[in-house]
Amino acid sequence: MSRKKFIEAQGATCRNWTWSWSFINEGKKVIIFGAWDTNTDGDTSLILSDTWEYSERGRKQPAYEQSREHIRLIEEEGYELQTFPIIYSGANKDKNGIGPAKIEGFIPELSSKILKRVGGKWYASDGGMGNQLAEEIDTPENYIEGASKMVSVNTYERSADARAKCVARYGYSCSVCGFDFEAVYGEIGQKYIHVHHIVPLAEIAKEYVLDPVKDLIPVCANCHAIIHRTRPALTIEQLKAHLAKSE
Repeated sequence: MSRKKFIEAQGATCRNWTWSWSFINEGKKVIIFGAWDTNTDGDTSLILSDTWEYSERGRKQPAYEQSREHIRLIEEEGYELQTFPIIYSGANKDKNGIGPAKIEGFIPELSSKILKRVGGKWYASDGGMGNQLAEEIDTPENYIEGASKMVSVNTYERSADARAKCVARYGYSCSVCGFDFEAVYGEIGQKYIHVHHIVPLAEIAKEYVLDPVKDLIPVCANCHAIIHRTRPALTIEQLKAHLAKSE
């Protein structure tokens, strides 16, 4: 199935099938955006940016104005946002990396999303803003952790499901300093927090069954960095005591 036929099957259309980034079903008040895999992190996709108004060669992109209007309809007139995954290819780029993106393929499945704006960027999200840390990957329900694998250095598989169990128990405030990302940053900080392994996986260096409540604790990015500034890593209690002494 072509992208055009897929979109038309949803009752949506656009100004131009060659260059359009987004599509509209006026009858059902639905806006559909393609979500590039290269702009997707977890359940969050960057679907429009002010920087996309002009191409890398400085030419005004005809799709931008249409998509900006579609964003306005979502923000101001209650249109529903839906996305479908698009697979990126750089085949049209020149040797300097300049050129239009090419669609390698797409997945003909729509997902309802929430629109979130951060400065001049608009994201389609399930509600959070990329909750997973970069080193986390989905693993099975039994929370097996610590399986070493080679990337360029040894990393350790982390259970995103275990992380969710941890924050469900303790919340999204830092367990060391009490910092709350949403209170400070607003919507972009909603449901965001780092999760610290009380015994670092790199020190365990073997597979083990994790208890999300006993083995994990939510901490802010600053405290997480300081915890791992020493070897062995500081404990939560040690860092709390250090902060209390510094006040």
